[in-house]
Amino acid sequence: MTVGTSRKILLANRPKGMPNESNFKIIEERIPEIKSGEVLIKSLYISVDPYMRGRMSDAKSYAQPYKVGEPFVGGIVGKIVESKNDKYQEGGYIEGRLDWAEFNVSDGSNIRRLDPELAPISTSLHVLGMPGLTAYFGLLHIGQPKEGETVVVSGASGAVGTIVGQIAKLKGCRVVGIAGGEEKCAFLTDELGFDAAINYKSTSNLREALKEACPNGVDVYFDNVGGDVSDAVLTLINFQARIVICGQISQYNLEKPELGPRVAGQLLTKSALMKGFIVSDYAPHNKEGLTQLTKWIKDGHIQYRENMVEGFENAVDAFLGLFRGDNIGKQLVKIADE
Repeated sequence: MTVGTSRKILLANRPKGMPNESNFKIIEERIPEIKSGEVLIKSLYISVDPYMRGRMSDAKSYAQPYKVGEPFVGGIVGKIVESKNDKYQEGGYIEGRLDWAEFNVSDGSNIRRLDPELAPISTSLHVLGMPGLTAYFGLLHIGQPKEGETVVVSGASGAVGTIVGQIAKLKGCRVVGIAGGEEKCAFLTDELGFDAAINYKSTSNLREALKEACPNGVDVYFDNVGGDVSDAVLTLINFQARIVICGQISQYNLEKPELGPRVAGQLLTKSALMKGFIVSDYAPHNKEGLTQLTKWIKDGHIQYRENMVEGFENAVDAFLGLFRGDNIGKQLVKIADE
């Protein structure tokens, strides 16, 4: 029989510019009794992701905006503590798009089973989940890197960028990462094997730094950032370069769009491709991506780092930390022991 209460995080109001704690509200409510076909899930890990900032706005986008007064929804790894669904057994681990809450009730349609023998269950929120698949499909299906080419990754020390760079190395490419801070750049070169890393925060002339790091120009640009960083990279693209638009985190908190260079002429003269995508575009191929990523991890070809924050009450600050540049690797919140 279900007893007890659960804390839940709601969108209190829509932010203007950079979000802050006043945009969120934590409530406590009674855990409901589950019905036939449902499961009760105890949340263990919460994923915080940059795309969530877009859902805090009511602007039309690829995902429905969060509603004011309703819960934040995102990636959750949890344990089934009660089940009235034959497909999910008590004690099993799952990942799904669920409320930011200590407990969730699901009918099974928005969760998937996890095998803790394959990899730590938290990895289903990054390298073996949405960020890993984003890196895999964006780079290989759009970027199509070839041996000997130069791949540049912005936001390179984040959950997606770290995987993009390592896959590009597996494909025989020269890989240059752009990140904010010397610690992040050292992580990219010393631990992940990037050929070069540029600290955009301390570089006085980003274009010149890129020219030095990319003596043969840029064949593939995986863009997680946008803004001035991308403006500099695009001046160095080669003939038939591929530009993969994955994220624009530098723009998410602007109240008015920045005016930037017009890039159509550069794309035209270089016969270059620029394509945006959402990972769900490739959902029918998820099994392929997860199978390959799992193999690379088991073989030691892909490394990952988790930036773990402890405590449900710290989830909001962990989310805000994405825009302060706090994390190296995947930002997660641990809210209960496995």
